Amino acid sequence: MLLAERVARSHRFAPGWPLWVFTLTLLPVLLALGTWQLQRAAEKQQMQASIDALHQTPAMPLSAFAQTQPSDWQPLILRGQLEARHIWLLDNRTRDGRAGVEVLQAFQDTSGQWLLVNRGWLPWPDRRQAPQIETPSGELQLLAEKLPDSGTGWRPGSRRCEAGTANCVVAQLDLAALRLQSGIALQDWSVRLTGAGSAAALQLDWPALPMSASRHTGYAVQWFSLAAALIALFIWAGFRPDHRGNNNDEPDRA
Repeated sequence: MLLAERVARSHRFAPGWPLWVFTLTLLPVLLALGTWQLQRAAEKQQMQASIDALHQTPAMPLSAFAQTQPSDWQPLILRGQLEARHIWLLDNRTRDGRAGVEVLQAFQDTSGQWLLVNRGWLPWPDRRQAPQIETPSGELQLLAEKLPDSGTGWRPGSRRCEAGTANCVVAQLDLAALRLQSGIALQDWSVRLTGAGSAAALQLDWPALPMSASRHTGYAVQWFSLAAALIALFIWAGFRPDHRGNNNDEPDRA
């Protein structure tokens, strides 16, 4: 009878309060992180769907947005001239493992608006010498798309541009700083070229979104897997036989 009681006692579910506290503290965190990654995946899917839908719409002239901003990724037709005196090189942009810059240039549309246009990527020929940028003359017609706001995480780079500096290298995009340095009333949003056939276009193989929906889904699976492993460990530890001895048990009877 005593042997049966000991066997039952050794197999009862008794994880102990430290394991309860550990599991109940960590499990909600893991589940919340997995759920958050699924939400991010849904947001990226919606963003990509919006981009794809906008790319199927006709490009709009800039004059159609005199009183408001275009939607993010809205295709645009720009007609006007590039300003050769105001070019900035956005540093630390790589393509296929090669270091380079993206060329930002002021553009005046025939509607009178000034825009910052990203013309594309160029490799660094030598870090001691900036790439030579040629500006097409005359009136141009450019295909472009409106870029999302750079966000509050972007700040001016450590290298500042002085007035009159040609092809100034900047570490990060800050439209307010570029507006102040150039003295041009640049819009609060920028565009990048999409038409590779233009004389103004450089290398336009734009990178994809920083993190795809599938990447977020993969992270969610990892967090949920950790939650499942934690539950399995909790159950295993709860049913683990107690090998600490039988000092508190009644002595065996002959």
